[in-house]
Amino acid sequence: MKLSEELIWRGFCAENTLETPEELDNRESKKFYFGADPSADSLTIGNLAAMMMCACFVRHGYEPTLLVGGATGQIGDPKETGERDLKPLEEVEFNKNCIKNQMSRVIKSDSLEMVDNLDWFKNINYLSFLREIGKTFSMTQLLDRQFIQARIGVGGSGISYAEFSYTLIQGYDFLHLFREKGISLQLCGADQFGNASTGIHLIKRLENVRADVWSTPLIIDPVSGRKFGKSEGNAVWLASKPATKPNGEKSENFTSIFDFYQFWLNQPDESVEYLIKIYTVLDRPEIENILAEHKSSPELRLAQKALAKGATEVVHGASAASAAEFATNLLFSKDKTALKSLTSADFEKLSSVLGEVSLAENPDLLSALVASKLASSKSEARKLVKSGAISVNGEKISDETLVLKEPSLLKRGKNKFVIVE
Repeated sequence: MKLSEELIWRGFCAENTLETPEELDNRESKKFYFGADPSADSLTIGNLAAMMMCACFVRHGYEPTLLVGGATGQIGDPKETGERDLKPLEEVEFNKNCIKNQMSRVIKSDSLEMVDNLDWFKNINYLSFLREIGKTFSMTQLLDRQFIQARIGVGGSGISYAEFSYTLIQGYDFLHLFREKGISLQLCGADQFGNASTGIHLIKRLENVRADVWSTPLIIDPVSGRKFGKSEGNAVWLASKPATKPNGEKSENFTSIFDFYQFWLNQPDESVEYLIKIYTVLDRPEIENILAEHKSSPELRLAQKALAKGATEVVHGASAASAAEFATNLLFSKDKTALKSLTSADFEKLSSVLGEVSLAENPDLLSALVASKLASSKSEARKLVKSGAISVNGEKISDETLVLKEPSLLKRGKNKFVIVE
């Protein structure tokens, strides 16, 4: 399958500047860049979709340059609803390092290069930038954009000069990478097509050379109609553990490997065919075979299992996906005795995907529930125990004074688990 064919089949085709997708198959320069701003200390599965598109280009011989926006991250990409809060510079730097690691895990290539736009923006003279770049860009192009009109129109929240200038900064990135590395193709999500087009304009005006943009659609949940992303309040993060911020606080932007796996495993039949093409690297014959078997025996949920394993392997690796599969089979086993004789090896596998909480020796149950965040307070923990919602190593507990004298698997309700040691 050619690149153009695979992009269309997987659903990685939205607005672009090419006359036909087939131009990608025979493009003279097989270099592209893809960028992400450090607006948080983890990317989400919304970002992951665009990275999977980039990985598709790499499999077809393209050389990737991944840009982390140390400069653009200090301003923030404008939203339709209002101004972003400026993040402290040390937080931007911290976030930048976090997402660099996530991007490089997904987009693998022997020729992978990572760049930071702060490296060229920190020494740019403001007047020189206005004379060379600002003079070539028409404000009309920005004012025509829907999100700008929403911000400055009647009842709009207004927009600062800083956010208004964001698109010109991103456009300059494209120009800089063209001049320095000969990159004439930018990949992005559909929401970034306008900003990317600014770079095309600058390259044409200042270098008299054609450059292109290829974008992929934003991922919309086929059932709920909601976008996959942090702005919707339904983020599934690529980080599996809480990062420690520069101020010493623990980040809440993480999704355990087990919960990540469960997210995909619990997708409805209406979504799975759409998602398995985007979030796994399974090829077309493999996916078509899985979907055919799934349709013949939907109760086995073969497509969901393949999606969960494939997506988890992409982000966390094969051993983590295997451990998540093991944990799922064990924790939801119909064998009621399965959790009563867990070995140290079992606990090690489970803790690798569920996460673990280390407490003082012989902690009491209520303290363990609060420390593991299965309960918000000891009073809530007592209520959970009394209602029969808490199990330890597979056994429901009614005694709130229980002391945990060995590594234990705590369960709240049907699907909240944590290892306490």
